Amino acid sequence: MYDYIVVGAGFCGSVIARKIAEELGKKVLVLEKRKHIAGNMYDEFDEYGILVQRYGPHTFVTNQKELAEFVKKYGEWRDYDVTARVEIDGNLMPIPFNFRSIELFYGKEKSAVLIDKLKKAFPGQARIPVYMLTDNTDPAIQEYGKLLFEKDYIPYTSKQWGIPPEKIGASVIARVQIALSYDEKYMQQTYQMMPEDGFTKIFHNILNHKNINVQTGTDALDMITADGAEHRVLYNGHEIPVIYTGPIDELFGLKYGRLPYRSLDIVFQTKDMDYFQSVAFIAYPQANGYTRSCEYKYLTGQKVNGKTTLSIEYPLQYDPNALKGNIPYYPVINDENRKKYQQYKNLADKFQNLYVCGRLGDYKYYNMDAAIERALEVFNQIKA
Repeated sequence: MYDYIVVGAGFCGSVIARKIAEELGKKVLVLEKRKHIAGNMYDEFDEYGILVQRYGPHTFVTNQKELAEFVKKYGEWRDYDVTARVEIDGNLMPIPFNFRSIELFYGKEKSAVLIDKLKKAFPGQARIPVYMLTDNTDPAIQEYGKLLFEKDYIPYTSKQWGIPPEKIGASVIARVQIALSYDEKYMQQTYQMMPEDGFTKIFHNILNHKNINVQTGTDALDMITADGAEHRVLYNGHEIPVIYTGPIDELFGLKYGRLPYRSLDIVFQTKDMDYFQSVAFIAYPQANGYTRSCEYKYLTGQKVNGKTTLSIEYPLQYDPNALKGNIPYYPVINDENRKKYQQYKNLADKFQNLYVCGRLGDYKYYNMDAAIERALEVFNQIKA
């Protein structure tokens, strides 16, 4: 018999399972609906020997040393700085937008004037949110901000979230920043890494413990029931502590309605050449239907001659009844959905032997480091 049931073999579920098995010495059963571990970080070699991430590209980034040290315990990692471009009007431009972008947009003479104005308007600041351009009183700075919104942020966000451009609020893109320099570093976190042998191997090592048993291709909801009268979760009729990282609405039979998500249709292409793109990532705000491409050899550092594999992302609405691999990626956060989630959260809190967490359980879009941090937080609750 098991001491704990963990639903889901992504970062939250896997990390909690390992901590329970290792630190508490308890037996854990991990149930994973998909036929593999590692959640959306799952990667595998394609027929050409190129390691691809089946649910879209991921890189591990964090500012927290302890989280970087945690993942290093389970495999070899190498430093990796993400480089990206955006295609606008047929030209590739740096991401983040920077002084080089201004030169490409306006030419040498006009860009020099604008760059000088930006330095004076935002002294000592390395990066600023893009909305600060349109909020500025200088007409030239406002014009540049409007240009970025019209050619990049509005069309890209509209495709990504499936909402009309006129309904895109400032809060949706408030976190997007531009560089007030020639800096082309895509991410600013202190630790930026890729696993030498892929993410799946990292998860294999996390779950490789004598007290952990993993069952893939298993729908936990076939065995787990939430007894509303007694406020307890049962596994095959037995009351056992359950860590649940699946969709919280499905755990409770969609009692308050389904929580919506955005999904992706990811199309893979292999080219008969060493490299197809000049960088790992290219964003396409003006393209029809797709938003981004990724060339995986840049991420893996592999040397595969004459072949290269890319993925192209087409955003779409999550449909649980879709026949083709449609899975929930991004929670659609708005007031209505927050209220619906809170109803599920309030209900879950009444169950003494239930711990809900993860991207689907918490209805939050976690980066990898945030998912690990959340897992450690929940483990401390269990330990206490």
